[in-house]
Order: sequence, then structure tokens, then C-alpha cells
Amino acid sequence: MTATLPASPPIPRVASVEEIRASFPAMRRTHAGLPVAYLDGPGGTQVPRQVVEAMDDYLYHHNANTHWRYPTSEETDELIARSRETLAEFLNGRPDEIAFGQNMTSLTFHLARAIGRGLGPGDEIVITELDHHGNIAPWRAVERERGVTIRTVKLRLDDGRLDWAGLEAALNPRTKVLAIGAASNALGTITDVAAATRLVKAASSAIVFVDAVHYAPHHLVDVQGIGCDFLGCSAYKFYGPHIGVLWGKRQIIEALDAPRLDPAPQESPERLETGTQNHEGIVGAAAAVDFLASLASGGSGSRRESLQAAFAALHSRGSALATRLWDGLRAIDGVRVYGPSPTTPRTPTVSFTLSGCTTDEVAVALAKRGVFVSNGDFYAATVIERFGLVPGGLVRVGCSCYTTEEELDRLLDGVRALAHGRT
Repeated sequence: MTATLPASPPIPRVASVEEIRASFPAMRRTHAGLPVAYLDGPGGTQVPRQVVEAMDDYLYHHNANTHWRYPTSEETDELIARSRETLAEFLNGRPDEIAFGQNMTSLTFHLARAIGRGLGPGDEIVITELDHHGNIAPWRAVERERGVTIRTVKLRLDDGRLDWAGLEAALNPRTKVLAIGAASNALGTITDVAAATRLVKAASSAIVFVDAVHYAPHHLVDVQGIGCDFLGCSAYKFYGPHIGVLWGKRQIIEALDAPRLDPAPQESPERLETGTQNHEGIVGAAAAVDFLASLASGGSGSRRESLQAAFAALHSRGSALATRLWDGLRAIDGVRVYGPSPTTPRTPTVSFTLSGCTTDEVAVALAKRGVFVSNGDFYAATVIERFGLVPGGLVRVGCSCYTTEEELDRLLDGVRALAHGRT
């Protein structure tokens, strides 16, 4: 008798770029008679219709404050609880470990103050030069207020990566916090934060905080795999509204002396949330995760499995776009690109300068072609200082889920024209 093999699970189908773009009304905008190419995603992505509709539905039909005994308040409680569940799947954490806030910078200041209340002279905090200042300034404030010592790990100018030997040297039994970015919003550099977490845990009992704001739109976060204690991201970088999301281990959250009002909940995660929250933003953040999961259809798995399939496809597309962009820019006389090459771990974000042009001039000229890019320091001021690019900074090009090859080619044509003295 022939054994019957179990049927293979269906393979998810991942939406094409054209199908993805159909969800974004912003894709219909034109400028100077040309369709807009939104290559400014690292500073904030466009928002799909599904996210706006979820926020619209909340505000029109469920808007209320929380924890009261009438229908709209109970509905708000339920929607927030569902949003915590959704973000927990997105980060591979638990719903009771997901806190929301105005933005990631505000949440990091809040967390740093709470951790800092337990620190003093002799304690050390390790930060890096690669990080956004939203993950530097809060810890510098602890240094001023509590007398702790800050140790800073340098970046390598040759490839825009973290000086790993410097990280190892900075860690010791006095280390109480490692604050480290998973990806540089200026250079696209991806840092192995799981390996960094293992290093610090071997050297001390330090808390590890990971800034995943630039990482989360491009690689599916796994807080269990990283092994960190806290991780933050921003929904507006992955197609949601302007709101910050903070995951943290429940036992640590409930042990922190977090600034809070006495009548407010003591339990995690609300212990880290001050005042009335942006309920529509919380709903929108969950809708953004659901949008990403919906890009992989036809499978039979969980939301997390759909996210894994979608992110795998988006990563493959993004890597191809980044290589096209990197190679195209390097072929233009006068252009210098910064950061790691596409053959090493990086996000599809490429930054460059053009000899003889300020970054403002480049951005303005590209906008005339309907190509929107950001320029400056992107609050990664230390990176810009180390490369000697103050005050102009870099021109930054970011590929998002809706980016096409044609848009990158239009950018490259614009940079070539500038390089040859044309506008």
C-alpha cells in the first residue's frame, strides 16, 4: 500500500509593485507635469488607503477615552487591545509588552529617564556614532542628570559600519545600558544587534535598548531572536501614522521607576504610557501591520507567517533596487556614495553627494523632475560630522514597497544632468 504524503501548505502569493501602488492614493500625485517618485521613505512613508480607512472608522464610530463603562469607551479599549496584539506579532513579542507614544524620540527620553533614576556615578552607558540622535540625546541627558559615564563606539569611515572591536572594548561589568541602532537612517548600515546583545550580556547585566526605526520597514523584527530588553520603532516609517511603538520585557517595565501619575495604571505596558494616547494612531499602526501582512495572500498561516513571506519578497526587491541605485550613482562623475556596499547587510537606502552642488541644490533640481528626496543630516548628526559634511549633509534616496525601477532611473537621469551642468 502506497503511503499518502501530507499536502504541502499553499505558498503565499506576494503582491506586485503595481498592485501595491494601487493602495496608495499619493501615487496619483503629479509635480511639474510628472508623476511624483516618493524616494523620501526613510523620513516617512506614504500611507495606504486601508490605514486611513481604519483611522477614519475609529474617529467616526468609536471615538472615546478608555476604561469607562459605556459602548464607545469599551470599543476603544478593545481596539487598543487588538492593536497591541497586532504589533506584538509584528515584533514577535507579547501584547502586554507593547507601549505607544507620541513618537520614538519621546518614548526613548521617557524610557531613559526611567532607567536613569536607578543609575549613578560609576555606572556606564554605551552608545554609538551610527545612531540617530533620538538614541543619543536621551542617554546624554542621563549622563548630565545622574553622573553616569558615556562610552561611544565609533563608526568606520571606510565602509560606514560599526567598529566592532570598539564595541567589545567599551563593554565591561560597569555597563548598565547598551543603546544601539539596528540600522542607520543616514547610511543604510545594518548592525547585528543580536550579536551585540550577546556581547553585552556576557560582560554585564546591562539593559539593551534597540532603535529599530529605520530597520523595521525593511526587515521583520524578532525581539526574541535579538534577545534585547527594549526595542522601539515608528509606524510612520512602515506606512502608518505618526506614532511611536515601544516593546519591552514586562518584568523590567514593572520594575522601572517610570515618570507617571499616581492614579494611572501600574501594570505593563500602560505603566510606560503617559496621559491620553493617540487612539486613532494606535489603530492606524495596527492597520499598517495588517496592510503589510496582506501583501502575502493565499497562505494558510498566521499573521506573523504572512509578514515573513511579505518581508522576504520586499527585501529581495529592495536589494535589487539598492544595487541598481548604488551602481548607477557610482557611474556618474562627481558622485560619492556613502555607507556599506549592496553586497553587505544594508537597507535599500543610499546616500550621496555631488561635487560642485550643495545637497539643497540637488534636492531642488530633482524635485523639478518629480523626484522627492530628503537631504541634510536626518538627525544622524554625528555621522555627518565624522564624514566632514557639515552643514550640507547628504542626499538620501530611500526605496519603499512602492518604489519602481523607472523612478530610480529618473533620479539617475537627474543627477547625471546636474553633473554635466544641466538642470
